[in-house]
Amino acid sequence: MNPADRLAARLTALSRWSTLPADALLAAALFLATLGPGQVLSGPPWLLALQTALVAPLAWRRRAPMTVLGAIGLAAAVQWALDVQLPADAALLVALYTVAAHRPWRHTLPAALALLAGVLLAAARWAPPGQFPFTVAALSAMAAAALMAGLWMRARRAYVTSLERDREQRARLAVAEERARMTRDMHDIVTHNLSVMVALADSAAYVRHSAPDRAAAAMEHIAATGRQALQDMRRSLSTGHATSEEDCLDEMLQPAPGIAELAPLAERMRAAGLATGVRVAGDAGVVPAAAQLTIYRLVQEALTNTLRHASGARAEVRVDVSSRRAEVEVVDVREPVVPGDPGPFDAGPLDAGPLAPGTLDSGTWVSGPHSGLRGDGRGIAGMRERVAAYGGTLDAGPVAGGGWRVLAVLDLGAPR
Repeated sequence: MNPADRLAARLTALSRWSTLPADALLAAALFLATLGPGQVLSGPPWLLALQTALVAPLAWRRRAPMTVLGAIGLAAAVQWALDVQLPADAALLVALYTVAAHRPWRHTLPAALALLAGVLLAAARWAPPGQFPFTVAALSAMAAAALMAGLWMRARRAYVTSLERDREQRARLAVAEERARMTRDMHDIVTHNLSVMVALADSAAYVRHSAPDRAAAAMEHIAATGRQALQDMRRSLSTGHATSEEDCLDEMLQPAPGIAELAPLAERMRAAGLATGVRVAGDAGVVPAAAQLTIYRLVQEALTNTLRHASGARAEVRVDVSSRRAEVEVVDVREPVVPGDPGPFDAGPLDAGPLAPGTLDSGTWVSGPHSGLRGDGRGIAGMRERVAAYGGTLDAGPVAGGGWRVLAVLDLGAPR
């Protein structure tokens, strides 16, 4: 920054901190401009004092506009009584402008009426013979110009203030939206991975004596799930837990989970004991990355709730995508428990056959022995918010014959 810019910045900061220096400079300039060609300096000393009394109060015009206008008006009244005309009367216009710019109408209107009365008195005493109406009109026009300039400045200041408040409000909304996004992601990531890890730990404890190799495999799955959870949390929070800039950049450049990661997700769910099948129709490459992440989170949340609240069920996931629309359906159906079942690790993938369509009995969420989406409601709210971001719909409820279905439709072509 060059010296001139630094000086301008300091003057701007000084004017913001205190209006006295700028207003005092204005008063001094007006004082010098209205001295006239020796009219005041060659006259009696009281004339210079009267000139000062008319102009000097302007140094405090923005601190006390009404007081300044009253002080200048009192000096003008003395001038009128002494029958002395001074160009410094222009200070009255500056004072009226300041009142209009910084005070409400209940102050501005009386100030304008008082100045109009002064105009009439001045025209009555000093107007040339036969020129009274023209003098009144000219002086009133100058007073009206000062008044309108002050009102315009006040309106402009109010408009700028409203813009700043709107900008601050938008910033607060953006922060709140980001927090809500992070909360939804953290809920999905933590709930899903902890549910899988708990299921795997329970299975490992169950078979640790009869099948140590299966218990070891469960522990490996737990470790892998934990590492995946940490990676997802770092990506979601974008805090850069890496130890170097290169590692942090690598973390940020890692793609967010999408439709292609549904198959590994199903594998993890099968390892945790939930038989899961996934079928994808359409070209996933035409779906934006943000929409793919939404689809992944919807499936993840639905499967997690099925794992937690629908023991012994099997889940079928259907994803149908195009460039304009995406439809996600997750159906969980309770299967009979087979006596002597060795554990969840034998659960294999489902056949990619047609899904049982089912019939929704209700569009509301209810509790029950097989309500896959019951709980504290945070998962439900997160799913609805994710779908609403794409102008879509979310329906869920029991299907005929037992089980639950979650159906989400996203409008990928709608502006967001």
